[in-house]
Amino acid sequence: MTRSYSSQGLQFLWRGSPSLSAQQEIFTHVMDKYGYCSRGFNWDGSPVFPTPPRNGIYPDMDPPVTSGNIKLYVKDLVGNVKERAPWFRTPHVLWPWGCDEQFFNAPVQLSNMDLLLDHINTNVGGVSAEYATLSDYFHALHVLNLTWPVRDHQDFLPYSSEAFEAWTGFYSSHSGLKGLARRASALLYAGESMFTRFMWPAPLRPLDPAWALQQLRQLRWAVSEVQHHDGITGTHTPEVTEMYVENLHAGMQGVQKLMASIVLDRTRVHSGPQPGGHFAVVYNPLAWTVTTIVTLTVGFSSASVTDKSGQPVPAQVQGMPSAYRLHVLTTIPGLSYHRYSIRPTEEAQEDTEKTATTKAITLRFRLRPRRRTEARSSRLVSVKNDCYTVFMDLNTNLMHSIWERQSNRTVYMTQEFMEYHVNFNLGEPNLSGNYLFTPEEAAEPSWGAVRLEIVEGELVTEIRQYFYSTVTAKYHSYAIFSRVAHVPQDSHGELLCRRIEQEYQVGPLNMNREAILRTSTDLNSQQVLYSDNNGYQMQRRLFQHHEKNKIARNYYPMVQSAFIEDSGSRLVLLSEQAHGVSSQEDGQVEVMLHRRLWNGHMGAIERGLTLNDTSTARSLFWLLLGPRPGIADLHPRSGLALQHRPIVLLGELTETAPNSPGPWKPEAVVLPPSLHLQILSIPGWNYSSNHTQHLQSLQKGHRGGAKAHLHRVLLRLHHLYEAEGDSVLSQPVTVNLKAVLRGLGSVVAVEERSLTGTWDVNTLHRWSWRTQDDRQHRGGSDSPSPPQGSPNVTIRPKEIRTFFIHFREE
Repeated sequence: MTRSYSSQGLQFLWRGSPSLSAQQEIFTHVMDKYGYCSRGFNWDGSPVFPTPPRNGIYPDMDPPVTSGNIKLYVKDLVGNVKERAPWFRTPHVLWPWGCDEQFFNAPVQLSNMDLLLDHINTNVGGVSAEYATLSDYFHALHVLNLTWPVRDHQDFLPYSSEAFEAWTGFYSSHSGLKGLARRASALLYAGESMFTRFMWPAPLRPLDPAWALQQLRQLRWAVSEVQHHDGITGTHTPEVTEMYVENLHAGMQGVQKLMASIVLDRTRVHSGPQPGGHFAVVYNPLAWTVTTIVTLTVGFSSASVTDKSGQPVPAQVQGMPSAYRLHVLTTIPGLSYHRYSIRPTEEAQEDTEKTATTKAITLRFRLRPRRRTEARSSRLVSVKNDCYTVFMDLNTNLMHSIWERQSNRTVYMTQEFMEYHVNFNLGEPNLSGNYLFTPEEAAEPSWGAVRLEIVEGELVTEIRQYFYSTVTAKYHSYAIFSRVAHVPQDSHGELLCRRIEQEYQVGPLNMNREAILRTSTDLNSQQVLYSDNNGYQMQRRLFQHHEKNKIARNYYPMVQSAFIEDSGSRLVLLSEQAHGVSSQEDGQVEVMLHRRLWNGHMGAIERGLTLNDTSTARSLFWLLLGPRPGIADLHPRSGLALQHRPIVLLGELTETAPNSPGPWKPEAVVLPPSLHLQILSIPGWNYSSNHTQHLQSLQKGHRGGAKAHLHRVLLRLHHLYEAEGDSVLSQPVTVNLKAVLRGLGSVVAVEERSLTGTWDVNTLHRWSWRTQDDRQHRGGSDSPSPPQGSPNVTIRPKEIRTFFIHFREE
């Protein structure tokens, strides 16, 4: 950063995507060392909630501006501006005013600052000052028409506000909330498309659209609320956690009720000789055909699963401590659902009835204590499917290696839970907390013994590893449940066959511990890690050999995925939720799963920023292993398949079909494999789609009509692949939206919008900036908007394009 000051490098054109390059560059201003807060100009003080002081005197209020102190205030402000000025290339200096939780009494702030600005502009030579928005400031820079440096897509992580510290703890703080937020977002995604499909071309039965939109809006709000920069990061108080959780659960219940009202009330069931049981509706929210295994909890040890025509469906029952787990194999077209009947059966009945349900058997192995050094064992047990063979070491009960069929390579691999003992000495400068990660030393094994079980089935085989703190411990502290599916590696089953699903259970932790899962392999990765920080693209992370706090400063966010590789193979970890990730040694990747901290720091305690998280964290991962080109093709689609797994809605099975219209049978919506349907929604906005007119209406006090607009369907398409990747999947894709969406009705118009849908793209004119590569760029997409009403749309690699779709009303 020091180099950036001396070279005036705090402002540049940032090309955030290697595929889109200059077409999506953005002018970037990096805050200098003073950050975004101003000190000494806080006339409204610090807020007091919920009851403000009766005398109007708030804590930390700076003295009001008077004739006696105005020159001191002006000297401080102008002096700070002049200090910053040499760090930037233009005569315009951005001086941020305020900080967190300020301007709650804006008139007090503005009346004092008015006096300073008037004094500066009247009495101080060579300097003028004015109120400005960021738009005003960037416009002032743009009209200068300077030539600016260019930065590639690399980010700035990890962040730090003091020397040697690392803001890498928040990647994993409040792990449970991170998981809940992601599941809520996935449910909202499914609910939006199901409601849209139900409404178009016409509802088949009465459903109050206003009520339906209210359920969606409630979850939209909760999902948006938790994205606050002190929400999803886990840098908030326990009371705020409770609020987020309550709002997310309430929103999820509403959307589940909406989805059930659409499909369950119209589901025909097949009567049979055995009363009781369930029916399940399984909805695929992705715009591809998906083959997967859905898992239900049932109260009976034997079951018959049939589809809508009464034909048996491949399924498997396996025991759990208090119930039974039922795995069902399903293949569902895009944005469609299948219906299944699930009935309990007797053992003798299974022999006489046609059924495709099998039972799993459980193999149990001796508890094995941890040993300090382990040679590779020849006492191995294997679990295999058409894509992988997983070898477990019976001397340790740990994973030994994985053989993968595509490249016929065995990769030695072991996994174990470890813990960092964090710095909680108040005498030290940096303490682990919600934001910071400050380990005292290298991670240590957190277990003393492992118990192994293998649950063998014809559809799924599960490897269960239970980690105990000691050989005499009664209860396990950690667990790994690894699952492989026994399905053919054909076009539909490829994503299912070529993943190893792993579910991790961690905690409760002892105080001041940070728990990781470390996966060690013989891949020659050179300590190079790839991770995403936004779920959109991968970043290459070179290990930095810092002298101080090296462990924490080599941690990075893993919003959705991370991988390591060598010349022959790539190991990808896909996660259902955000975590922190690092590669501390060659061939190694570790994921931080859970944190429990209490350091007694009074500042943290006064603000409620404690992380005494006593919960048990549960995380779901998919592992992909194979040759780099093949895994690179599977990676984006597998990540989405994990995030947006089919939604299962259950109902009680009755003797006769309910008295309702025939089943809703929407035509499938299927996109090419390189495209993702990022959203299909009826926003329900009750104002003009012309944003300028909408702003003018708001200024006049008009807030729009009382009724929601149900005829605008919002569609967003995302190209999943980088430009220089696969010879086929990385090509631009042209789709005919009329053909893709024919199941929703007849498309009469296609209107391209800005990313959020707020603006008509034809009204947008982005600024051009001169750059040091001697080119001038518009900063927009090369993809032309389709002519009004044209259904043909081309999506280029990594592009995201948004549209309003207008259907003919019936």
